[in-house]
Amino acid sequence: MQFDDLIRSASAARKQAYAPYSGFAVGAAVQCKSGAVFVGSNIENISYGLTICAERIAVASAVAAGQREFVAIAVVADTSEPIVPCGACRQFLAEFAPKLIIVSATMRGGQKIESLSHLLPDPKRGILENVHTH
Repeated sequence: MQFDDLIRSASAARKQAYAPYSGFAVGAAVQCKSGAVFVGSNIENISYGLTICAERIAVASAVAAGQREFVAIAVVADTSEPIVPCGACRQFLAEFAPKLIIVSATMRGGQKIESLSHLLPDPKRGILENVHTH
């Protein structure tokens, strides 16, 4: 599976990041099972705990548009090594796609592909597991 288009979408989204406190801009693009792609960029807040990661914004945008099934997500940052989603994002992603493919890329062309199930082997699951897919 090729992820070049998804990486390009995430890279473009990164340019919209609002990161005045850390200067650490991140872009994400999630590919839905339907083929639709939704993007997000991180949004910081002076009350740092209110900061929202790019991955969660991309997925929230997709969910708001009626999408519930996801195939892959690309995450792009200007780092020397590819970054992976934080723990909160991993759990958020697992709510919808525990076997999601994570494509981490740098602005310099570095790339790493992993599965969410590898990064979060035992996500928290509740009594409403998979209710969103019905």
